[in-house]
Amino acid sequence: MPQLPAPDYPAEVRERLAADAADIIARYPDSRSALLPLLHLIQSQEGFVSRTGIRFCAEVLGLTTAEVNAVATFYTMYRRKASGDYQVGVCTNTLCAVMGGDAIFEELKEHLGVGNNETTPDGKVTLEHIECNAACDYAPVVMVNWEFFDNQTPESAKAMVDDLLAGRPVEPTRGAPLCTYKETARILAGFPDERAGAVEASGGAGPASLIGLRIARGESPQLGKVVRPRAETATEEGE
Repeated sequence: MPQLPAPDYPAEVRERLAADAADIIARYPDSRSALLPLLHLIQSQEGFVSRTGIRFCAEVLGLTTAEVNAVATFYTMYRRKASGDYQVGVCTNTLCAVMGGDAIFEELKEHLGVGNNETTPDGKVTLEHIECNAACDYAPVVMVNWEFFDNQTPESAKAMVDDLLAGRPVEPTRGAPLCTYKETARILAGFPDERAGAVEASGGAGPASLIGLRIARGESPQLGKVVRPRAETATEEGE
């Protein structure tokens, strides 16, 4: 059924969002390139991309709502309905599934009493299965608001969501401290994470991610050098 035009934000909310949007748009030579971070900005306000948010993006970028909606529905990082403070995503792609991701997802559904892309009645946790987290070396992996929880089991995953539901502190296995989905969305929009120590805690790749690089260099953390580095081999062959 046709819908009436989306309502606008309250004046004070629109004024604040407009100032943030101007900051984002100024980063790009073509204003429409700012659409992706603007959609994250909208999610930092509402927790999802609403019809009002789509209208706002269209107006500040000079686009149609259809153009904005086409982008918002293409990327899975943009929610289309109100969801929880913590998005718990279980990777069910090949390696994580083989290592136990499917079992984790099934047990979390039963434990939380929700299905895929559904939210607990208290509005705290939204559960979904997601595609590859690019962390296969830590499989099976669960992400909460895009922070890593590596080498999970059904038991550890259930304990973690219980802590989220109870409001107890939850620490990722690596990366920045956990924050709410709305706070995460603002960071993804390109605004600094102002929490003390959060940026430093982000760190870099973990040991499991770097082992392949070390082997390629001819090193092994257990055995020392096991093969000659490629550069040395190439030099010797050239001689």
